[in-house]
Amino acid sequence: MTALDSKKWFALYTKPRTEIKVSQRLSVLGIENYTPTRMEVRQWSDRKKKILVPLLPSMVLVSIHEKEVNKVFEVPGVVRFLFENQKRAEVSNEEVLAMKYYLENTYYSNKKELSVGETVKVPLLEEEASVISVKGKKCLAQLKKLGAIVSFQLN
Repeated sequence: MTALDSKKWFALYTKPRTEIKVSQRLSVLGIENYTPTRMEVRQWSDRKKKILVPLLPSMVLVSIHEKEVNKVFEVPGVVRFLFENQKRAEVSNEEVLAMKYYLENTYYSNKKELSVGETVKVPLLEEEASVISVKGKKCLAQLKKLGAIVSFQLN
């Protein structure tokens, strides 16, 4: 298998609030995919309920060969690929791993102080992100390429 035949991660745009269903349908077709989610408690007038909320609204990441890109359109709910500079937006494997790691762990930074808007390299990932919030020692930063939000602690 050559480098041209290797799988790449692409971002798919889905119909609103169908990310999890699209992800399940892609899995049934045998297409590797990832939809980062978090558990959230929602309150209605009569009850509270825990629900899964996608971190990337209307987006599912798929790992496919370049020649198989049209296979994803067999899935109801898929609208189109996201594009960047007239090319399908590729997502690096490191960014996908970063999102998976984010959902399981917290990062730590050696920097003592950060300010909102500052560009930082996310610890352990070496990916650039913009600081969006600093509260005490907890910092939230948005990855430049995908916009996923990661959390880390300042030492």
